[in-house]
Amino acid sequence: MLPLAMVAGYFFSGFFAALTPVTPVLIFVMLLVTFCRVTPSQMRFSGLHIWLLVFQFTASAIIYTVFSFFDPVSAQGLMICVYAPTAISAVIIASMLGADIATMATFTFLSNTLVAVTAPIVFSLVGTHADLPFGQSFIAVFLKVIPVLVFPFIAAFALKRLTPKVHSAIGRYQMVSFYLWTFALMIVTGQTVEIITGIDRKDFSSEITMAAGALVICIIQFVSGRILGRRFGDRAAGGQSLGQKNTVLAIWLSQSYLDPVASVAPACYVLWQNMVNSLQLWRYKRAPRNRK
Repeated sequence: MLPLAMVAGYFFSGFFAALTPVTPVLIFVMLLVTFCRVTPSQMRFSGLHIWLLVFQFTASAIIYTVFSFFDPVSAQGLMICVYAPTAISAVIIASMLGADIATMATFTFLSNTLVAVTAPIVFSLVGTHADLPFGQSFIAVFLKVIPVLVFPFIAAFALKRLTPKVHSAIGRYQMVSFYLWTFALMIVTGQTVEIITGIDRKDFSSEITMAAGALVICIIQFVSGRILGRRFGDRAAGGQSLGQKNTVLAIWLSQSYLDPVASVAPACYVLWQNMVNSLQLWRYKRAPRNRK
């Protein structure tokens, strides 16, 4: 379904690009469903979560700093491929690979929450508002990011306190997030295609750099996550936590707060991470211990 969604977004880019204003609403609903699923009793914090978060935020800062000396646009695009939080669907893929659901659910919650809290600061420093005084740029990003990334958590908490039945009902329909994510992927793919085709230049070195860089970063994150996960007895959870990104959110953030061309990197990351996931699932199913 995901490759088909990207193909549809490509061939009908004009139509889906016109639906771009709907993307924040879709992200809000997807996060709300996710937060309604995670309950305090399921939250199991461990040293693995700390190491994964350190990698996520430190590596994104290093990548941006290094590439900004050569190509600021590529620096923004590759940075967002690491800074972006763990995908909502990562829990599903990780469970299919034998990962501990509680570990994945906890990190997905932590990763998305911390990105929501730090995004106004990050995009005030490196985004399209960076030329403004820090206070003004922070407020400009804060007012746009908070409703999309923080309000879902507040809404989920309020539903749990006020209407527990509604809260639990929303949490049971996790597949809603998948279908919304698929639709959102069509929209952001269409928007990315429109941005690329609208570039009036012959030099596409930045786009090539981002496509290749996204592949390298994707592999590094999956491998690094599995190495960290092995130290804590859950390689699959570590790999999916770092490697599988919320690319819809990453593309939307790129198009909203960075140079729009930077969205090429997370758009390519969609392809790479799905190829890695497909390979992992194929190998896992063929493993002797999993054969019936």
